[in-house]
Amino acid sequence: MMIFFLEIAVMLFMALLCGQGMRMLRLPAVLGELFGGIILGPTVWGWLSPSTYNWLFPESGAIFYGRDALIQICMLFFLFAAGLEMNLSLVKKRSVNIAWASLMGIAIPFVLGFGMIFLFPDIWRDHFQGKLMFFAMFMGTALSISALPVIARTLMDLDLMKTDMGMIITGAATIDDLVGWSLFAFILSNFAPESILDIPPYMTFVLVFLLFAFMLTVGRTLAQKVQKRLEFSLTWPGSFLGITTVFILLAAACAEAIGIHAVFGAFLVGLAFSQGLEKRDDAHEMIHQFVMYFFAPLYFVSIGLRADFVASFDLTLVLAVLIIACIGKIFGVTLGLIISKLPLRQSAVIGVAMNARGAMEMILATVAKDAGLIDDQVFVALIIMALLTSLLTGPAVSRLSGFGHYEAD
Repeated sequence: MMIFFLEIAVMLFMALLCGQGMRMLRLPAVLGELFGGIILGPTVWGWLSPSTYNWLFPESGAIFYGRDALIQICMLFFLFAAGLEMNLSLVKKRSVNIAWASLMGIAIPFVLGFGMIFLFPDIWRDHFQGKLMFFAMFMGTALSISALPVIARTLMDLDLMKTDMGMIITGAATIDDLVGWSLFAFILSNFAPESILDIPPYMTFVLVFLLFAFMLTVGRTLAQKVQKRLEFSLTWPGSFLGITTVFILLAAACAEAIGIHAVFGAFLVGLAFSQGLEKRDDAHEMIHQFVMYFFAPLYFVSIGLRADFVASFDLTLVLAVLIIACIGKIFGVTLGLIISKLPLRQSAVIGVAMNARGAMEMILATVAKDAGLIDDQVFVALIIMALLTSLLTGPAVSRLSGFGHYEAD
């Protein structure tokens, strides 16, 4: 227990220290948190002093399983917070622009990502397990999603959140994330169909679709009514944290029971309780702060412990993933908006804004690595792509849209 408490304290301290350092440089805090993990992990500390690294961060035994369980809970709460920040009401406004932006912003990156695997299998043959088809589908999905939390923060810093352009970006990113995570749930269920209910993979896909549909309609309505009723009968906003934690854990257990990862359950609960960033109340703000300064830092510093980022760095894979991801997303969104009769310059700004992958990409890569779908080289390539796209999005949108400085969180 002494070692467990010590390693968690060291991880959180390093995450907060490096994250604050990046904020001072007006860079995303998640960049510092990941660098803190790389310093603590096998890349730096494990190389400088293997014995002390293995003592504090053992790769087996009770300490390892305790840390892994805590990191899983951190992941659940971060996905819940991401779901809370989705504003589904924006999809109704500018629906034509949002539909085309999300459609082409998913389709073109998916086709390019799928194609670079399926057309050149020899390059990737040593980097995945299982069937080539599922790996190609995963890479297409990984290059299709956006990072709504990063995008939303960029829009708020530039005072674009409530503009028409901000509505299009947020609405399209919301749909992209919903479709992308649904596809990933289907891929994961086919790759590792472990289900307590003993159901075939295609039924898992049907259940995932039904769960999303339920949460976006009936579940969302019930969640809002429950929140309003309990707000007057319980200690508020503190009780909201306890109530949502119960729902998160129950949804995570249900997700695992049908053969998909627990994070999907937490994400759906967040969707059900979401209110939108511009009207976040005290309860939502409390959870947001708790997640952003405890759960999220611990989770993202743990990513650096998962691989040796020097030994697993493959320049060819990194460049291939980065170039295809940027071309696919920017070109796809821009083309979709031009088709929906939006001006070219505004379409390009939106395309660049939606190119940010950030934390959502990191979680997807982590889950895929834990499932054995990808190896360390592909994992590192996806993490680097997520960091670079998030790092460049704010300044690029600021310059293209003619606004002032960008300060990332």
